[in-house]
Amino acid sequence: MTIFSLRSLSALLALTPLPAMASEADFFGSALCQPPYSLANATALYEAAEKIAKPDTSGLGAAIYHLKAPIVRDGFVAQDVMFGGMAVGVLIQGEVAAQLAERYDLKPESMRLLGSSSLGFSRQLPDADQGMKDMGLISIVARQGPALKGWTLLACEFVSNEDRAAMEELEDRSRD
Repeated sequence: MTIFSLRSLSALLALTPLPAMASEADFFGSALCQPPYSLANATALYEAAEKIAKPDTSGLGAAIYHLKAPIVRDGFVAQDVMFGGMAVGVLIQGEVAAQLAERYDLKPESMRLLGSSSLGFSRQLPDADQGMKDMGLISIVARQGPALKGWTLLACEFVSNEDRAAMEELEDRSRD
């Protein structure tokens, strides 16, 4: 997950719009960056999830909330919402990263996140939707791997410029 400085966090708070009402939470839409990731939107979704269920924090380095009813969209089914680092997503039933990539126009990722992702796809949002571009980039990602055990993560994630550089350096070192 990403590391985030207090200065960056303060800047994000100043840049983000007011959060949507918790009763209007669209977890699947948010995983598709609709709207694009912002701290305010992530906070509103987190608060909505907290009203629905208690999180499972035992794995993935994230908080997973099990919803009372599944979300079905575009033929994909999710019943768990994930908050981790600077990402909000849903866990899709099955190992369907390739199908998600095809449906949502995602491209293969060049990094494998140090082996945590066996198959990953992503697409950066267009510049007009990069509300925090001076600090990092927002992307839609679909990833599956051994830790997900039959599930695929679909998420909207913000990765700071510093974290992106650090991940690239670690990937380069792991190839040597």
